Amino acid sequence: MAGLTVLPPNLVTGNMDGNSTAVPLTPGTDMTGICFGDQLWENGNGLNLMAMDAEQLRKNAHKMVDFIADYYKNIESFPVLSQVEPGYLQKLLPDSAPVQPESLQAVLQEVETKILPGVTHWQSPNYYAYFPSNGSIAGFLGEMLSAGISIVGFSWITSPAATELEMIVLDWLANLLKLPNDFLSKGPGGGAIQGTASEALLVVLLAARDRILREIGKDALGKLVVYGSDQTHSSLQKACQIAGVHPENLRLQRTESCNEYALSPESLGDAISHDIASGLIPFFLCATVGTTSSTAVDPLLALGKITKRNQIWFHVDAAYAGSACICPEYRHHLNGIEEADSFNMNCHKWFLTNFDCSALWIKDRNTLIQSLSTNPEYLKNKASQGRKVIDYKDWQIPLGRRFRSLKLWMVLRLYGVENLQSYIRNHIKLAQQFEDLVAQDTRFEIVATRTFSLVCFRLLPANKNEEYANKLNRDLLDAVNSSGQIFISHTVLSGKYILRFVVGAPLTEERHIVAAWKLFQEASSSLLENS
Repeated sequence: MAGLTVLPPNLVTGNMDGNSTAVPLTPGTDMTGICFGDQLWENGNGLNLMAMDAEQLRKNAHKMVDFIADYYKNIESFPVLSQVEPGYLQKLLPDSAPVQPESLQAVLQEVETKILPGVTHWQSPNYYAYFPSNGSIAGFLGEMLSAGISIVGFSWITSPAATELEMIVLDWLANLLKLPNDFLSKGPGGGAIQGTASEALLVVLLAARDRILREIGKDALGKLVVYGSDQTHSSLQKACQIAGVHPENLRLQRTESCNEYALSPESLGDAISHDIASGLIPFFLCATVGTTSSTAVDPLLALGKITKRNQIWFHVDAAYAGSACICPEYRHHLNGIEEADSFNMNCHKWFLTNFDCSALWIKDRNTLIQSLSTNPEYLKNKASQGRKVIDYKDWQIPLGRRFRSLKLWMVLRLYGVENLQSYIRNHIKLAQQFEDLVAQDTRFEIVATRTFSLVCFRLLPANKNEEYANKLNRDLLDAVNSSGQIFISHTVLSGKYILRFVVGAPLTEERHIVAAWKLFQEASSSLLENS
């Protein structure tokens, strides 16, 4: 409504025909029939300007929860991978926002008919692509509570509970993972929730960069060298770009001839020695527990000894597989974590915590604070100035931050550790069942050892031609994804086009695994017959 503004105390004024009209607003005020010139405000169509009126919220939130519940009830009826063409939504929606308010019913109708067809359904039990992004009732309730309270908790004083609950729940999770005491908030380090593993990697890379430059001078930036493997997530490259590390000084060691595509300590040691001899300055290593392509696990203990000997910051990225390490039988994959300077896992991947919630732990919080802290006058307060509290604004890139610890806290409390462990184990069991089905069909091969819940496999043509095999598997991926019945993704290992089938959606059951394998068999038979 043009010319409509909100004035304290709760007044609405309109300037529709040159005449101003002011109306006092109180919670529950009925706007029906109130005129602004020749315009009528229809309260029954949209929401009035009392944005968080309790009764409006109650009424409409019930409708939204019902809509979301129905979505989950019917989620298997949707194509898992959206089947729309690029630009489809521009053809369906108007070019400008509505001048007059519309009803929630009308909006939800358009969500159902226009938005959902363009959604790829990550929570579908038939979603097997990339890595999972878990949602759950507990995570959803925590997200709802966070949105309802709606704080911006960048410093302790802006909401003490937000800071202190985050410290507590990340200590809980650190203890579940049996992380060293140095990573706990009671020591020199602690944990903080970032948005993603990419953000976590960036902030520790910046901290490591600034730590070394304080020692040797800022002019040495062009000599700094970063290490990883060719299986390290691409976020390492992006972090280097942002941090000003020269592109030629990013060393991604080849893993093709190594054990299950893990980073070789010998290869790393040789690269570091060569760079030092060339006058360069090694300063950062990113190792991975559960690489994206094949869930390879880098040998942390051996790598950690090398970094310690050379005074290199050692970061461990366990974005996906970290969740599995709350199970005692998988904790050994973190052996050597005591050598690390920082560690990260995504609770929103495989820990039933709605996106986004990426847990980062660091051994020395002062390195982050020295690199990322700002202290303008308008943010100063007694608690911060007295150094009695943690201000998480100094542990991250943005100033603002949400109350994300609520959803992780609710997941841990409403499910409990034993149920979370069973949840992880069930997905790994289902992945093993799928792997067994693949192994029984001689037309296929398992390409990499299954460590967690990812199966890497491919279809083999009779002629064993690698170029044709790659094309055949590209066609197989397109065939199963275009069916709408499942969604998978791919990778390339040693020049081979590989299909990735990762079990991790909260609703996936054995029947879904069996149905997915049947689809692969049917699509493969059709492709081989027509080849």
